[in-house]
This record gives sequence, structure tokens and C-alpha cells, in this order.
Amino acid sequence: MTHLVHAVGHMKVNVMDPDAVIRDSTEILGLRVSHQDKGETWLSSNGRAAELVLVHADENSAHTIGLETLTSTDVEAAASRVEAAGCRLLSREPSLSCMDAGFTFATPEGLRFEVHTPIRNDIRGQRFPTNGIMPRRIDHINLISPDPVATRAQLEAIGGMKLSERMVNDALSWMHGGNRQHHILGLVKGTAAGLHHVSFEFPEFNMYCRLGDILDRFDRQLLWGPGRHRPGDNTYAYYTDASGMMIECSGPMSHIADDAHFEPNVITNLERPGNVRDMNVWGTPAPLEWREYFHPFTKIA
Repeated sequence: MTHLVHAVGHMKVNVMDPDAVIRDSTEILGLRVSHQDKGETWLSSNGRAAELVLVHADENSAHTIGLETLTSTDVEAAASRVEAAGCRLLSREPSLSCMDAGFTFATPEGLRFEVHTPIRNDIRGQRFPTNGIMPRRIDHINLISPDPVATRAQLEAIGGMKLSERMVNDALSWMHGGNRQHHILGLVKGTAAGLHHVSFEFPEFNMYCRLGDILDRFDRQLLWGPGRHRPGDNTYAYYTDASGMMIECSGPMSHIADDAHFEPNVITNLERPGNVRDMNVWGTPAPLEWREYFHPFTKIA
């Protein structure tokens, strides 16, 4: 099946204290505010109009995962597959004015996705003044699903996404899109629909040193890392923001160049501590807080 979904487009989240999350996003992570009104704040790490969208709300929760296609034709093709995949179409209109086309659908597991055309991008606006780190781009999102096998099947049927790697018990799995990055979505098995983390790409390793020092100035600390994941081969570090959402700062990933002949890897060693290096090449085990982390998805009407 041809990839329709190319990459992560944006992450939309509900936040109770927008000012605190904006402070963290700009002063720690180093994003810029690109748009703000009474109901929403858009933030970006580059010239794109929006990557992290804060909905000013009465709860802290995940709202919608945005998946980007390359054309409006791809959006239409993906929309035509929603019902056959067992999902529910919620809207045929793009949710942000910086998109030309888009639709939103919900899965039976309680997850909400928006498939949309590329977010408008000023390629000369890549750099801007900031006290934070300033990553390169939003690069992947890990969601939590009570039935990750079903969620994977829906994403493949609707968006043409493909499996890159999985644990033999499907506790963790990873899917790639048209940009061939090892994964743009990770799927964690849980008891309810949720968000595990949102990731931004760090092009240089010394950024982790700055991140740790900046977090310390805010009396905060890293949750896990730096390390190097074996799935994806990317370096990483994690922390949580003022809304409780976990942020990953990730190095560039490996790419799947020969998609036609690629065989997804299956991790069969699930016993700790023997399997620690299957997740972190450098051997530091994931703390319990990371393994059991859960950020809820908002209820879908």
C-alpha cells in the first residue's frame, strides 16, 4: 500500500494553565509562539505555522494527533478509507487555518487523529531568538492504546502507514510513514487511550547538556536519558512540562530506504534486566515513571 501519511504534522493538547506551558515551551524547549487568541496558542520550533497547539481548557489532556500528507488528493484518499477501517469521521474540515485541507477521525479505542495537508512553512524563518534549546522539528509521537494491534491496522488502512518494529507481545511498536523515518508514531499498550510523549528532534548532542542545565534553573530535572534507543537508533532525553505531558528530545533517526524489501524487526527478549539494551544501547534502564507514564486523551463525543 502506498504511504498517504508522510510525517507528523502537529500535536494538539488541552492545557489548564496556558501561560505555564508556554513558558516551558519557549524558555526550556525553545519554541516560538506563532499565533495566539482567547482559545488557542500555536507554537513552532521552525518556520512552520504550528507544531504544538495548546487548547485553553479545563483539563490537561491530549486532544488530537496531526498526521501530515503531501497533497489534498492524499487527504481525500485517506478520508475515503475511514469507515471501512472501522473508525468514525468527525469532521471533513481542517482544524487550523494554516492547513488547506484536512479531516478528523476517531478510533474505537478512543484516539483522535487529523490527517491534513502540509502546514504552511516560511523556510526563511527557521531560526529565531530564544533562551531555550530550539530543536529542529516535531518528529514523532508515542500514543497509548488499549488495543495497539487494532490501532496499527486502522493507521495502515487509512494512512498507508507501515510497521517498523514491535515487541513480540505488542507492548511497544513503531510505525513509519512516507518520509521513511524509522517511526513517526510509537504505540504503547495501556488500559485506556492516552499520550505517552511528544518528541522534538535535537540535531546536536551538546543540546542535552543545555537542556539539563536549563531544567535545573527551573528546579526541574530529566526523567530519563541521555541515552540511545536501539529502535530508531536515535539519542534521547525526556522530561515533563507544566501540564504533566512528557517531552522527548530526540536525535535524528535511522531511515528505511528500501521500503519494498524491509522486514519489521520483532523484539523477542522481554525479560528485565536482560532486555534493557534492546531499548537503550548504552544500558541505562527506563525508570518506572517512564514505563508507567500515562497522559489521558480527552473524551470524544
